[in-house]
Amino acid sequence: MVRVYHVSKKGLDSSDGTKENPFLTINKAASVATAGDTVIVHEGVYREWVNPKHPGLSEWRRITYKAADGEKVVIKGSEQIDTWEKLDKSVWKVVIPNEFFGDYNPYKEKIYGDWVVYNPGRHLGEVYLNGKSFYEVETLEEVHKGEEVSEMVDHWTGKQIPSHDPKQTKYVWYTEVDEENTTIYANFHEYNPNEELTEINVRKSVFYPKQTGMDYITVKGFELAQAATPWTPPTADQPGLIGPHWSKGWIIEDNSVHDSKCSGISMGKAYSTGDNHYSKRQDKPGYHYQIETVFQAKKQGWSRETVGSHIIRNNTIFDCGQNGIVGHLGCVFSEVYNNHIYNIAIKRQFYGHEIAGIKLHAAIDTQIHDNRIHDCSLGIWLDWQLQGTRVSRNIFYNNNRDLFVEVSSGPFIIDHNILTADYALDNHAQGGAFVNNIVRGHMEHRKMLDRSTPYHEPHSTDIKGFAPVYGGDDRWYNNIFIGEEGIEEVGTDHYNGYTTSLEEYIDSVHDTTGSDHGAFNKVEQPVYINQNAYFNGAQAFDREETNIVSDHNPEFKLVDEGKEVYIEINLPDNFEDFLGDVHSTHTLERVRLTDVEFENPDGSAVVLDTDLLNNKKEGQTVLGPLSNLKAGKNRIKVWG
Repeated sequence: MVRVYHVSKKGLDSSDGTKENPFLTINKAASVATAGDTVIVHEGVYREWVNPKHPGLSEWRRITYKAADGEKVVIKGSEQIDTWEKLDKSVWKVVIPNEFFGDYNPYKEKIYGDWVVYNPGRHLGEVYLNGKSFYEVETLEEVHKGEEVSEMVDHWTGKQIPSHDPKQTKYVWYTEVDEENTTIYANFHEYNPNEELTEINVRKSVFYPKQTGMDYITVKGFELAQAATPWTPPTADQPGLIGPHWSKGWIIEDNSVHDSKCSGISMGKAYSTGDNHYSKRQDKPGYHYQIETVFQAKKQGWSRETVGSHIIRNNTIFDCGQNGIVGHLGCVFSEVYNNHIYNIAIKRQFYGHEIAGIKLHAAIDTQIHDNRIHDCSLGIWLDWQLQGTRVSRNIFYNNNRDLFVEVSSGPFIIDHNILTADYALDNHAQGGAFVNNIVRGHMEHRKMLDRSTPYHEPHSTDIKGFAPVYGGDDRWYNNIFIGEEGIEEVGTDHYNGYTTSLEEYIDSVHDTTGSDHGAFNKVEQPVYINQNAYFNGAQAFDREETNIVSDHNPEFKLVDEGKEVYIEINLPDNFEDFLGDVHSTHTLERVRLTDVEFENPDGSAVVLDTDLLNNKKEGQTVLGPLSNLKAGKNRIKVWG
């Protein structure tokens, strides 16, 4: 019997949950809803951690939680505080008994875990005034001063990075916790916190099952905000503000997700597969513990049948301290599309190696497409075991870096994207196909010979072998590279000296003096590079047979007009005379190490015939992600 439960701020948890007699809390509905049921939540602010008690049973018998049509429903991990005591003209304090927080006090818990690099005493707590978060400082004296200079050096570029919004740094807070009480001090300046909406986050998550195996759940149409989420490396539990935990088949759609201390939406992993062992034991590199995490997950049944296959679509995700979307192992076979992700990790209050708008490990067969990602410390970071992964038709701008692919052997596809950061691409992987992109910005290409990582049987979590990243085995077709004064290494010339076919590579390996395996370390893997355009100083691979190389300055811009985003580019007169092929499984050489073809997740042939605007391409088209680019000035809407 399929049931519909209703939740309302006017309801009672002792009622029967009908439309006429709704429940008061979402958790009450979550305790009784079973496979096939729907929970409709009516307008209001719900301050609770929704913890589903029952799973759906299939794609067709899922449990759906949705906001009532046309009604604004907000679920918060915070509590409103209106008992502040004034200390001087702008500094206030509040004393809260520790039992108020239960067994999880965010003002005692610090940002901690594997790969945290910079954390000057920051806690998981947060103070909000009318929806805007403050900055935590290290001393009470700084609260009275009323401002924080929040600058740091970016690990990858070596450049000093200022706080994203220096005007906000005057709103600061500080905490002290003793055996009985938590005291929070904050500088509200001209505001009286007892007369405004003043909140502090208290709960770890907002919509996240505490138990694993809560499969086939849909969460639709909510505003989800203000959670004290912990740091989420790949070697620890990864609770997000919302997420499926270690489950299968969730759909998270049409939500606004914001103000998570660390991660917004999480697709896994589970605590039982490892918990910050590098930070706790310090006896071997985190890399080794991450390998152990993969094997531990396999022992526990990590497979398509048990975890992953999630859909994350049409969400707006912003103002999160670490990641907009995160996942390790639990993100396999998923689809992430049409999300607007921005303001991720830009407050610069803490830093580590697991920060991005989207940060996924082991994203096997995961498809990431049609997303708008901007004003992030890093746009997308895909790390380990990229196999069958595809990043398609995304736009990146105003990020410190746009895209990072790391220690993976492929095959993975990066196609029809626009990358615009001064630091556009980190490629520390092999076995990729980069097709029909615009790349304006620095490109870094590195080998990773000291970190062998797993690769898999096609479309499976079954481990086939391990390999370091030798560099190369990449394909670059139909891309537009745009250089700019002051930005170095734009283009494909970093592959100079690489072989250009598997046959040449094999011949060179067997002509090289050395042991069986040693010879493979000395010869550069093949690369397949052709039919690209290089403008304004971008440099081409020296063995590319057919290309455009021109000093022409395209005067490239990506213009953000709020709900709409436009590309502006001025292309040379001969641009439309140079056409590129539509690439597919049949034209992209198999990946050498994994011995796997470029395919769709279902094993069918992949055909890269759909441009950034979802226009189908018939035969050869102009280079780049937009098939309607033309010679001369172009202004084309790419979002909205």
